[in-house]
This record gives sequence, structure tokens and C-alpha cells, in this order.
Amino acid sequence: MKPQKILVTGASVAGPALAYWLSRQGMHVTVVERAPAFRDGGQTIDVRGAGRVVVQRMGLEELIRANTTHEQGITFVDRHNRTKAFIGVNDFDGEGPIAELEILRGELAKLLIQHSEDRVTYRFGDSIETLHDDGQQVHVRFAQGAEQVFDLVIVAEGIGSTTRNHVFGSEVQRRPLDVYTAYFTLPREPSDGQIMRWYNIPGGRCVCLRPDNLGTTRAFLSFQQAPNGYEKLAPDAQKSLLKQRFADAGWETPRVLAGLDDTTDLYLEAVGQVKMPRWSKGRIALVGDAAYCASPISGMGTSLGLCGAYVLAGELGRHADHTQAFAAYETLMRPYVAQAQGVPKFAPRLASPHSRVAIALGHAVLRLATAPVFKKLLGKFLSPKADAIDLPDYALKRQFK
Repeated sequence: MKPQKILVTGASVAGPALAYWLSRQGMHVTVVERAPAFRDGGQTIDVRGAGRVVVQRMGLEELIRANTTHEQGITFVDRHNRTKAFIGVNDFDGEGPIAELEILRGELAKLLIQHSEDRVTYRFGDSIETLHDDGQQVHVRFAQGAEQVFDLVIVAEGIGSTTRNHVFGSEVQRRPLDVYTAYFTLPREPSDGQIMRWYNIPGGRCVCLRPDNLGTTRAFLSFQQAPNGYEKLAPDAQKSLLKQRFADAGWETPRVLAGLDDTTDLYLEAVGQVKMPRWSKGRIALVGDAAYCASPISGMGTSLGLCGAYVLAGELGRHADHTQAFAAYETLMRPYVAQAQGVPKFAPRLASPHSRVAIALGHAVLRLATAPVFKKLLGKFLSPKADAIDLPDYALKRQFK
């Protein structure tokens, strides 16, 4: 079979990982990314379970380890910054709420791109304008005017993927989890050590501060509400909304809200999941959040993206017929995705209770989490089952140094 010419859309985590593995299968890969240049930064994500196996097979584990945020655990604090419960990074063998390998999204994406750019073409500042699958090839017109033909197109965009929506239309189903989360970067303060601090506020709200390895602090604000279009507001309107919602919060929240004025990386999302009856249509397929976003609440997004990329590329290398490859990819990944998406609708209320009594009860339970008698039981809720897939060992068509 001749090497296939494949277009991947999206250069975050799943896209570059897929491009790497496709190139190892001897395929010619182009990755197109709407952002004008590589997007650095982003919030902290973890590499755990089967996702960790994938990066080990890529030879990237030690590079990732060298670029982690070096978080030592998570502490739950009250408005006076007193610790009410603490879970260390090693309390669940490095697979608990804070994993052993915690890294900024941008840092991981950069490593993946650097690991593949010598054999993958990256095109920043462009996107798909139109695409037409004629059954033999996919004809793509880019926003910058170029027209090209590809054997396959793989969509590795985010939860709101425009390309996916265009191709699959009404098949795209979003499951809201009725919570909004805002992410942004703050100047680092002496109180920001190497431990993530989680502060609950009555009314189903929380403020969290996390260390990074770049000399700044990553903040997120979360509040419970059904989707209401806030994610579509202009940045200034989003900042005003957050200031209003958290005006009475206490703790270090005034500092966090003041930081909104100067931040340039605010991202507000309506947290939810993507449910798709199929992940391919003709010569076009989906991978990562565009196909099966499980939400940040699951703790599985990175593992799903990395494993999905590995399996999809491996099956395309294993099968001469792309329809058989796409079917095998779904067969392998569906159970893993279903398990990861098994987040109950009430999960945000458990993480951010609505009353002071419920917050105190939550802290009491968390204090017991690492006690031997409770560790196994509570570990089911605090340690995502990220290894629930048996990854094939695919034969590679080309070998690279």
C-alpha cells in the first residue's frame, strides 16, 4: 500500500501525538492549526495510566518528567488558609488527584511537536474553510486560499470543534455538567508553594491556585450553573461576571479577581462532554476531545487523547482499508471512553458543596482518604481508572532515530 497523505486539524495534544504515530507508520502528515503560532501556556494536565504508557513508547517520559510542575499534592483550605485536608502526590501511587506527571498543556504540546516536526509538516495560522469527501479523496480548501487533496482527514480539535460540527451536524451531542470554569495565569506570590490549594465557597463555588514551572501561578474559578452562553461573552464581560460571582468569597480571592484585569489568557468554558454515535464518516475521523471529551472533572482527557491517537494511527498502519481501521479504532477505544465518561451529573456538587455544613463534611471525608481502611474505597473517586485499556503493540513501517 502506498503511503497515505493525511491532514490532521488541531495542534494541542491529540493532534501532534497522532501526527507522530502516523509518521512512524510511514504516512505523509500535515497538521493545520488556526492559531497564528504555537500556543504556549494553558492549564495543568496530567499524564497517567495508559496515557503514560503511550509517552513511554514515544520515548518522552523523562522529558515530560523534567518539565512537570513539580506539584507535591493538594490541600483543601478554609478562608483563613488553614489546611482542612491534604492528599500528597504519592498517596495513591502517583495516580491520585495530583498525578506524578503534572505538566502544563502548552509544555506537553511543545514536546510533542518538537518530537515530530522533523517528519511532520505543521501549518500555523490556517484552518479548513471547506472540505469535500468524494469517496476516493478529501478535497480541502484552506482559509488562507490554498487547495489540497488528502487521502484522509483526522479532526483533533477541541470540544467545540467547527470542523466536526460541519461534517457530522446533528450527530454531535453535548452533555452539560452544569458547571463553568475559568482558567488564567497570575503573578506568583510567596504563599504559592508547590502544593495546589483548593478553597470551597458556599453556593457551589471554588477557587484553586496551582504552581507551575515557569515562575507564575495557574488559577481557576468554578461555579455551578447550567449552560447560559457565558463562554460566548467578550473577555471584559466574562471578567465582570467572575468578579460579581466571587465578590464575597474571601481567602485570597480578591488577589485572584484583581489579577483578571491584566491577564491575557482567560479561558471560560461550560464544562461538559461530547457524545458521538460514530467517530468517522467516510474518509474523515475524529480523535480526542472532538470525538469523546470526558470533561476536566473526569481527570481522563489527556489519557484519552494520547491513547486515541496511538490506537488510531496503529490501526491505520495495520489495515489497508481505512474503514476497517476506523472500525477497529472504535472497537478498542469505546469501552475506555465509556468508563472515562461515567461522570455522574452530581459530581460538581460533591467537589464544590453548596452549604458550609456540606463543605465541612467534605473536608472530613477527605481527611480520611489516605487512611488504610478508607483508601481503597475513596480511591475509586479520587484516582481515575486511567489504565482500563490493553494497548496493542503496533508494528511500525519506518524506524526513526
